[in-house]
Amino acid sequence: MSRTPGQQSGRRLSNSPIGRVTRGTTNINRLRRVDRWMTHEPAVIAALDVAHPLVVDLGYGARPDTTVEMAGRLRRVAPDLEMVGLEIDPARVVDPRDGVRFAVGGFEMAGLRPRVVRAFNVLRQYDETEVDAAWSRLRAALSPGGVIVEGTCDEIGRRCTWVLLDDAGPVSLTLCWAPEHSERPSDLAERLPKALIHRNVPGEKIHDLLVLADQCWDFAAPLAPYGPRVRWRRALDLLRERGVDCVVTRRRTSDNVLTVPWEAVAPSE
Repeated sequence: MSRTPGQQSGRRLSNSPIGRVTRGTTNINRLRRVDRWMTHEPAVIAALDVAHPLVVDLGYGARPDTTVEMAGRLRRVAPDLEMVGLEIDPARVVDPRDGVRFAVGGFEMAGLRPRVVRAFNVLRQYDETEVDAAWSRLRAALSPGGVIVEGTCDEIGRRCTWVLLDDAGPVSLTLCWAPEHSERPSDLAERLPKALIHRNVPGEKIHDLLVLADQCWDFAAPLAPYGPRVRWRRALDLLRERGVDCVVTRRRTSDNVLTVPWEAVAPSE
């Protein structure tokens, strides 16, 4: 059963959290890139387009900083959202702050029915064989029309990757990075989501995509004097010309971003 923001923090919203305690490492502003993407992603915006949408940050770690930051960023597009941070380790649950409440919970989402879920650096410490079951549990807890953003990043958030899921399954994969700290798109291979990180081998679609992205990045090298973001926009155009159904945005961005349909990277059987 859900509770109101005024109830005592740390209370279990369900009796049986599903999952296991992970390391819980986190850093302030670590998840800024995925938050920025979410505020412009049509599927996320549509999920938030209801009165008082419930948003869950699952597995926020040893400190609640990134959950509070997420709430602040998403409130730019959904000012009346209700934000809950869930942690499976009761010792990490803190008192409410900045309009965000915290509780014990796992993949069952503590009995909540959120419209948007972010689960970052949670499955990275699980086995690849456990991903489908975890995704299924998360999807089963969604409110109709809800979405999940599940991914991973490096320690300070310079390289991030994530999968967007809806109630039917995975929808897309996004790679996002600070161009000043990565030489090539394939540098993100070590930060792929758990569903793909072991699939970056010849014969797998994710490997083919990274190889082609590197080639297009190299072909766009004449634009390097104009900066890595200009060069990356040209690389995206080249990817589309080579048949990759990637998102090409013309708005100014702080990051290099590559988003493709899940079918373009789905693991082979």
